Amino acid sequence: MTNNPLLTQWSTPHDIPPFDQIEVAHFAPAFDAALDEARATCAQIAANPDAPTFSNTIVGMEFGSALLDRVASIFYHLAGTQSDPAIEELMRALSPRMAAFSSEMLQDQALFARVDALWQQRDRFDLAPEEARVLDLYHRMFIRAGAALDEDGRKRLSAIMQRLAELGTSFTQNLLADERDWSVTLTEDDLTGLPDDLRNTMRSDDGWNLTLSRSVVVPFLESSTCRDLRETAWKAWTARGANGGPTDNRDVAAEILALRHERAQLLGFADFASYKLDTEMAKTPDNVRALLMDVWTRAQAKATTDAEQLRGLIAADGQNHDLAGWDWRLYAERQRAIEHNFDAAALKPYFTLGGMIEAAFDVSARLFGLSFRKLDIALPHPDAMAWEVLRGEEHVGVFIGDYFARAGKRSGAWCSRLRAQAGPVRPIVTNVCNFAKGDPALLTFDDARTLFHEFGHALHHLLSEATYPMVSGTSVARDFVELPSQLYEHWLSEPEILRKHARHYRTGEPIPQDLLDKLLAAETFGQGFATVEYVASALVDLDFHTGTPPTDPMAAQAETLERIGMPAAIPMRHATPQFAHIFAGDGYSAGYYSYMWSEVMDADAFAAFRETGDSFNPEMAEKLATYIYSAGGTRPPEELYTAFRGRMPGPEALLQGRGLTG
Repeated sequence: MTNNPLLTQWSTPHDIPPFDQIEVAHFAPAFDAALDEARATCAQIAANPDAPTFSNTIVGMEFGSALLDRVASIFYHLAGTQSDPAIEELMRALSPRMAAFSSEMLQDQALFARVDALWQQRDRFDLAPEEARVLDLYHRMFIRAGAALDEDGRKRLSAIMQRLAELGTSFTQNLLADERDWSVTLTEDDLTGLPDDLRNTMRSDDGWNLTLSRSVVVPFLESSTCRDLRETAWKAWTARGANGGPTDNRDVAAEILALRHERAQLLGFADFASYKLDTEMAKTPDNVRALLMDVWTRAQAKATTDAEQLRGLIAADGQNHDLAGWDWRLYAERQRAIEHNFDAAALKPYFTLGGMIEAAFDVSARLFGLSFRKLDIALPHPDAMAWEVLRGEEHVGVFIGDYFARAGKRSGAWCSRLRAQAGPVRPIVTNVCNFAKGDPALLTFDDARTLFHEFGHALHHLLSEATYPMVSGTSVARDFVELPSQLYEHWLSEPEILRKHARHYRTGEPIPQDLLDKLLAAETFGQGFATVEYVASALVDLDFHTGTPPTDPMAAQAETLERIGMPAAIPMRHATPQFAHIFAGDGYSAGYYSYMWSEVMDADAFAAFRETGDSFNPEMAEKLATYIYSAGGTRPPEELYTAFRGRMPGPEALLQGRGLTG
């Protein structure tokens, strides 16, 4: 295609992709050309008759697939935010093809011979610290991709990786289909208890639509007084991916687990958890389990106490039913109102999407000296917004936010990049959320926390100062990557930020002091529920990948939950058929624990600011930028955190922050 915008130079501001020119039909030929170019580059490096050096081997691989990186980043962004049948068909074709290309390159014996020779003789070269780090990571990447296996082992591992790519795509598309295809039309009689903003969000031409968008189903469970409808919604929400038929994910999960185990054993590890954790901060499954069980014991006790209180509210309502999963959120909101004289509906008008975006920007200005200039450019979707990020007059990068739920958009929230930072090249970063659209869009406090979380990831990209893409931005250990995002959440709760940016959408008045006091006092409310649902999911993930994999994941999930004493009325945050974190790809597989591992650090890191008496302490902010947000993976995470804090943390600050120390 001679006019394919993916294969031409762009004249757009800051080299932002020309989204108004890109069509789905452009991607197949663009991937063909990009894969050919990447293969040619690798072949040229492998055939180089000169002795391997960092420059003629590693640097060539680092920048030799720029076109492929560009095409893939745009495609996967669109696949996650506005999928349709054409994109899904292309995704199914591309997933095994991309996996095959990765195996082909990382198992190439001539290429590996150069990397291995360079690594074996690394002390002979005058490598800068970042170069030495990148070389170590490249050598490790080749080894873990099977380059050191015999021919039969390499072939089998390549086949496994292609099949895993196919299965991950199927898992994602099945889950999206279940979420997209389920809805119930309600009448006005079905809306009792629902706040006005939720009613407005659900309004359609033929009534009110209850969907499985998290921005709809969760507030519905928190407010609806129609118990039968809560049960219907809760069961549909928790059954995603397990409804039988072509979108059922249970067999998909079982095959993924079996193939991961075989992959790990081919590479010399006892099981997949041992393989996965070998390169993480945690190192071993035992270390992960120790942290999770320490927190679990306290959270389970708190949740048990909370459940008795909620049963008391049910009885006070004159009801004779037990506390079920579809009851917990409603009665928890009532209990919070009793304990803290707190009404979530009264809070929401102060949390506009625009106000919370400005709050996130304001914190980054105070900590890191950033400013944001709105851009009027073509973007992936009409709902998206873009800003140029500046430090003084210096261009730092481009930030794109796509915040509203819609059909074809994967559920949840995430950060990704359309271009990585590398040397003088500045990044283009996206945040994607699934908030309910409104005029204006009003957020819950949890929504605002999610916005801050994802913006923390974006800052990890935007502030990056690495030379090589391998170690720029969020290219760090999985159990370190959530530190910058979770740490950033803490500044949302700072009173001066809330007083400035939490303003009533009609009057513009700041949040009243008494309401602010109630909000902050109630921050640890419900942590028994939140911690139990999370840790249960993390323990199931760990059990799945430790030892022999289960042939029946649902039975294995039930065994884990019974062993740890899972409260009957609390579901896992992500039950197996919808656990996209660990089954849509390898990212968080045997690694869902990493949110809590990082939380140990983020709680301790924010305590470092609090200890100075200033949550925006300039000296601490400078160290935070230098060692956490800007350093990427240029040094091992333990070194970076210790350079920032002076020591590694224990779990005390985490337990205190979650209100689990009593």
